[in-house]
Amino acid sequence: MTRILHRQIGGKLPIAVGGQGVEIIDQDGRRYIDACGGAAVSCLGHGHPDIIAAISSQAAKMAYAHTGFFTNEPAEELAALLVEKAPSGISHAYFVSGGSEANEAALKMARQYFVEKGEPQRSKIIARRQSYHGNTLGALAAGGNEWRRAQFAPLLVETHHIGPCYAYRYQKPGEGEEEYGLRAANELETKILELGADSVMAFLAEPVVGATAGAVPAVKGYLKRVREICDQYGVLLILDEVMCGMGRTGTLFACEEDDVAPDIVTIAKGLGGGYQPIGAALLSQKIHDAFAHGSGFFQHGHTYIGHPTACAAALAVQKVMERDNLLQNVRDMGEYLRQKLHERFGQNPVIGDIRGRGLFIGIELVSDRETKEPFAPALKLHAAVKREAMARGLMVYPGGGTIDGRRGDHILLAPPFIINREIADEIVSRLDGALSAAVSAASSTG
Repeated sequence: MTRILHRQIGGKLPIAVGGQGVEIIDQDGRRYIDACGGAAVSCLGHGHPDIIAAISSQAAKMAYAHTGFFTNEPAEELAALLVEKAPSGISHAYFVSGGSEANEAALKMARQYFVEKGEPQRSKIIARRQSYHGNTLGALAAGGNEWRRAQFAPLLVETHHIGPCYAYRYQKPGEGEEEYGLRAANELETKILELGADSVMAFLAEPVVGATAGAVPAVKGYLKRVREICDQYGVLLILDEVMCGMGRTGTLFACEEDDVAPDIVTIAKGLGGGYQPIGAALLSQKIHDAFAHGSGFFQHGHTYIGHPTACAAALAVQKVMERDNLLQNVRDMGEYLRQKLHERFGQNPVIGDIRGRGLFIGIELVSDRETKEPFAPALKLHAAVKREAMARGLMVYPGGGTIDGRRGDHILLAPPFIINREIADEIVSRLDGALSAAVSAASSTG
């Protein structure tokens, strides 16, 4: 009997005992291609000698030093590296233990920034429906994942939501991509004016939406218009790159492709590649200076912020990515994998959309390609695909409620940056078998 409160109570999970390259190995010796990086985490796969050596070396020197008393070398070096490569205006890093903590910190930064500036009336947060920003209460409140929010609604601070930038579902017939992007972005201005321009402190969005909607990228021009609106009304732009950042889309920061610089950008997952729990909120000079010239401190903190071993691991991950030119491999293999998915599934009657950037790919499932009608939620097709994939030695990241929190199914692929064509081909082959079996079972049930 397990003494762990597992995510799914009563289920039986295999025990992972090892990892090698892109595979995880269970206690029975079965190998699984980790085609989703767990949750877009394992960017370098498993057992990388450079990262293991960095962790071992740091742990041998010092396990922990509280940041109220000391800084440490790995944290200082990692911050300098990230700021050097970050979007224009970013000047400092605040290290935490994961994505939820990073977004929680970002929201507090935004609030304190306006308090320090003498604008305490700015407290309202705008985000988007079908977004996900974490499971701590502030991040959950900002997120637009209705299923995750529902039972905790009485505990959540008030936040405000606009529609997602989701071209497959909401671009009108005859409407150009940029035209749609402007229409979607202008919802932000409408919401700001509705709430009162001087009451809004931040707009929070994922440049490429991750788990909730399945690798939905912002269309061309959308984020540029969002940036203009934020600037016009003095609102901070926070970009959540916890899942889509750190190389996952083919650039170190996903917003690079959109040519947009945020006021705060949050990162995690691919920052440390799963070797240690770590995340960060990277903030602009103007926010740092408001703190520095005001109260002189950021009124926030956790025990493990700036953890030296976590920072050493992340630093090693980032150095390996640069040394081995893995961003290029993400771009090349992302294009190859999408091509193979289109070849295999382009005419499949249950595949509505194949989308994403780099090695961050979403596959939306539909019961009718013409009408884009989703499968009945009761079928839980996404979960069936996951089960069938696991039976074939393949890990994919499923999602339900893709459209509105209740209807819609998608599968997310986010394999390690080290994959090659042979592995990509095997991912497509095993996914084909899993999808066919899941749809066949659903058809006989439904």
